[in-house]
Amino acid sequence: MTKKRKHQEDFQKVKLKVGKKKPKLENATDTTFKTKTIQIPEQLKEDGMLPTQNRKLNIKDLLSQMHHYSAGVKQNALLGLKDILSQYPFVVDAHLSSIISEVAAVFTDKDSGVRGAAVHLLQFLASKIKAEQIAPFFPLVSAHLSSAMTHISEGIQEDSLKVLDVLLEQYPALLTDRSSILLKNFVELISHQQLSKRMKSRDKLSWMLSVNPNRRVTSQQWRLNVLMRLKKFLQAVVDGSSDLEDEGLQEPKDSPHSARNAVCISWKAHANNQQHVQLYGDGGLRPKINSSFRLRSLASVMDSTEKGLSSAENLKSFIEIIIPLLIECWIEASPAQSAPILGNLLESESQQLMQQVLSIIHLLWKLTKQHDETYKMEVWLRMNYLVDFKHHFMRHFPYSLQETVKHKKKDSCKGNKYCMSSSNNVDHLLLNLTLCDIMVSLASASTLQTDSGWLDMIRKFVTDTLQDGSRLNSKQVNRLLGVTWRLMQIQQNKVATEPLIKAVYTLYQQRNLAIPVRTLLLKFFSRVYQKEDLRTQRIRSRSKVLSRWLAGLPQQLTLLGAKNSELSNQLIDIIHSAASRSNKELLQSLQATADRIYDPLDGTLVILPAETQRRLVQLVYFLPGLPAGLLACLSRCCIMGRVSSELAATLIGILHMRSSFAGWKCQVQDNSVNDVDYFSFLFSTLIGFSREELTSLQGIRGKPHISQTQLSPVRLYLTDLDQFLHHWAVTEMICHSLSTIPSQSQCFDILQTGICKYLVGLVVIPDSTAGSVLCAINKLLDQACILNENLHKFLASCCYSLLYFLLTLDKEDAEHVQKRDLLWGSCVSALALLPRLLRLMLQSLQVSRICREELPVVAQLLRLLMQHGQLRSHMVTNEFLVQQIIKDIMTLKSGDVQEQWLTDLHYCFNIYLASHSQGPGPINTVY
Repeated sequence: MTKKRKHQEDFQKVKLKVGKKKPKLENATDTTFKTKTIQIPEQLKEDGMLPTQNRKLNIKDLLSQMHHYSAGVKQNALLGLKDILSQYPFVVDAHLSSIISEVAAVFTDKDSGVRGAAVHLLQFLASKIKAEQIAPFFPLVSAHLSSAMTHISEGIQEDSLKVLDVLLEQYPALLTDRSSILLKNFVELISHQQLSKRMKSRDKLSWMLSVNPNRRVTSQQWRLNVLMRLKKFLQAVVDGSSDLEDEGLQEPKDSPHSARNAVCISWKAHANNQQHVQLYGDGGLRPKINSSFRLRSLASVMDSTEKGLSSAENLKSFIEIIIPLLIECWIEASPAQSAPILGNLLESESQQLMQQVLSIIHLLWKLTKQHDETYKMEVWLRMNYLVDFKHHFMRHFPYSLQETVKHKKKDSCKGNKYCMSSSNNVDHLLLNLTLCDIMVSLASASTLQTDSGWLDMIRKFVTDTLQDGSRLNSKQVNRLLGVTWRLMQIQQNKVATEPLIKAVYTLYQQRNLAIPVRTLLLKFFSRVYQKEDLRTQRIRSRSKVLSRWLAGLPQQLTLLGAKNSELSNQLIDIIHSAASRSNKELLQSLQATADRIYDPLDGTLVILPAETQRRLVQLVYFLPGLPAGLLACLSRCCIMGRVSSELAATLIGILHMRSSFAGWKCQVQDNSVNDVDYFSFLFSTLIGFSREELTSLQGIRGKPHISQTQLSPVRLYLTDLDQFLHHWAVTEMICHSLSTIPSQSQCFDILQTGICKYLVGLVVIPDSTAGSVLCAINKLLDQACILNENLHKFLASCCYSLLYFLLTLDKEDAEHVQKRDLLWGSCVSALALLPRLLRLMLQSLQVSRICREELPVVAQLLRLLMQHGQLRSHMVTNEFLVQQIIKDIMTLKSGDVQEQWLTDLHYCFNIYLASHSQGPGPINTVY
């Protein structure tokens, strides 16, 4: 058999017959299958523990989808998370760790839609989560942010700035704790490293600006975006440093007057040995501690990388890197590079970039002031950067904005040489002021001759801006005053400082200044005045402009009133400071406006809050003179209740110290308070009502305002409880002042004359006035004092009217019940001190003239007088009068059944008077 035949036998074709099925192959696969339904009801049930969104997905499902390969799924998961968290805020606390980790992980996602959704979700979460809650997870967030900022993809870098905005807005303190890493990231966003030829020997790398043509924005716009975030970050660092003062008016750190702390002393507590006042040798600024040891701060224990910009080495290192880059950015945006623009005109985008450059340098300069060796740092900055700054920054100074949009309306600041309007959120005045602030910080008095050229340019710019008359906002004024203050410190002679002060005063005289601007100007003048006053008398040369400003403060205070209490308080503090230093111009102006300041109706004193009123009252002590008209105003302020009783007592004490009765060992100011005027003030305040008010009260009749009895010619006008208590508190201080006068008999005669002249003969007297008069009599009365008959009768009538009012007082009348103890004590004390007063009151009890309803009141009064221990001896002396009154009562009640009050009266008379008992009895009987 041949080979060909054998081959055909191996592959012999099978012949199929028609109508027969094809036989199955041996290796054929069976493709048949059967299906059955599966019931899983438990898995289809919703999880009742976790809320779901509209797609029936709970938070665990959504978090698991964050790892999906599809960008659309991840984006929908982020939107679903925001939906759930907005509807169910409590879910955030339970799953905070998972949410933060998953959201932060997609900062570097390749899809821009996912990154955008993550930024929106982060912004939503930041408004709901407190810094304390997110602090444990913030290192993870910061790590992902750093990874995004240094990512190779330009889109991820751009979106990382949006994440940074959210974190800077909500968690600045947490973000600045990791400043060492983030600052390097900022540098890498706008530059790259290259080996410098001049630094090869030291193996250092220099940084230069980078250009990436693949970005969606221009290189200048990208640098602007990065520098804006860097400025915000450095601002957060500055705000978080407690060692740094606010920008603008800064006191030099080595000044011994920068830490003056006021000590609040309550002289009443100090006099009673309840408050100890520690005095130090340096005037109370700070205690002297003689020690050669110095405590190391906690920051010095940390590693230099952890301290960030709080370390001088780290700060210097960052300045050395960033300043050359900022100068390169400046050169690109400067007018010389912006052809065909001529002169110092800038485009909006260029000015924004230049503003950010200067703002970053300004913030770095502020950070240098937090270190102990500030002077060495300033010397280092001057030595390294002054030449470059003069060459590049001051070359086209001052700068202004080139307007590219036509305005339909007239330009409101057309006359301004350095046009101070803002365009596209660019403030070119602030640009110039920031540059001035940076430059003057590099100058000092020792370098004045070297820097005179560019300092004169800055001084001229500042003076022209202040005198221009355009409207400035508070931020501009703050920076402007800061530069002015620094210029005055560099050159302190009057020839250089007077034009600057005059320019500021020109701005101060503008009308309708904003309150923050007015406040800043006041702070500036106050600091200048204090600085001038601290000089020795030998070299002091007062500024005429400053004296004029001080003299106008009282007038401004009266005009301002209560329109802005904070500004008024600041004015008062400055006036108080100058008055305590005996500034002649201010004291004369204060004396001229005192009547308007202390007017009892609408004066500054009565319309300001209580905290400010105290400072105004203290100013009374410094007034050169206290005429009768001013004392009358002060008296009305005390008795009208427009100031508190404590403040009224303080005012009375101040006037006593200004009077000739204060007991000064040295000679007091001549004619400061006339004795007659002083007694008029005390008497008017003691009475509590003016002559006009007392006259108007005489026409009032009947209840509920009047309490009257048929046995006394004096009717009582019932004052409100608040008015009564205020008057009583003032009365106690008046009585104390009267009791300190050396000649008590003469003082009593003056008081007696005033009462007889102004009160005796009146029909209606306020209950507080009657009680105050009795209180003063009790305080001043001694054996040398002799009362005239008219005063005796008046006091007897007042006593009975007050006692009748107290005995007929309804117990449910809560307002007048609180007067009871004070009035009762005054009446009993007066009756005990003056036996004739008691006798006159008993003689006036002619019961035959009264109606029967008043008989129980008279009986109760007699019973209480007999029971009182202090009056019992006097009642025994007047036993015949008491017995006669009882007989008259019995005569009127002869035909009636004897009532209980009459039985009690007989019992008390038989016990205390009929037996002439002198033993101790119940004292201060409760009625």
